[in-house]
Amino acid sequence: MIDSKQASDALAEIDDTVRRVRQSLIYQVSSLAMLMWGLLAFAGNIAGWLWPRYGLYFWIGLYAVSIVGFVLIGNYHRSRSRIRVFDGRYLLTFLLMVAFGIFCCYFGQFTPRQQTAFWPIYIMLFYMMAGVWFGRAFLVIGATIVALTLIGYYFIPGISLLLWMAAVNGGGLTLGGLWMRRT
Repeated sequence: MIDSKQASDALAEIDDTVRRVRQSLIYQVSSLAMLMWGLLAFAGNIAGWLWPRYGLYFWIGLYAVSIVGFVLIGNYHRSRSRIRVFDGRYLLTFLLMVAFGIFCCYFGQFTPRQQTAFWPIYIMLFYMMAGVWFGRAFLVIGATIVALTLIGYYFIPGISLLLWMAAVNGGGLTLGGLWMRRT
């Protein structure tokens, strides 16, 4: 028979194992989403640099592609683990985030340069909030991309900022996704 201290220790160990498994699952799915968005952000910034007049259209297309990508990631993960990771709530959350960002840009009358910095900073806010709840990796990735975005905004002149953002946002999310796969 075990005493109350041993039972308490065993329950604490079980709780710790459940927490680590949950975090591992979250990191596994999130890393796929980050890899996808890293490639999309890289492509969007490079396309905007090559054809600045069509930048808005590229980003609208990339957001649509990302929705399809999230559905595919969710279906892939569900087929492997039988756990649904994306549903209508995630789509609604995504759409609300985009709508609020557009609202801010429209009423704030942001210049294209300001929007180039605003969107990654705004999205990384959600990554950092996820870091508070689900693991420090989100916090580190978000804070790093925000800091590098601000450095580029203040020190990289003109349209070259888009190349910087391709490396910082696209590369940062890609590296973050690879890092989370190993964690």
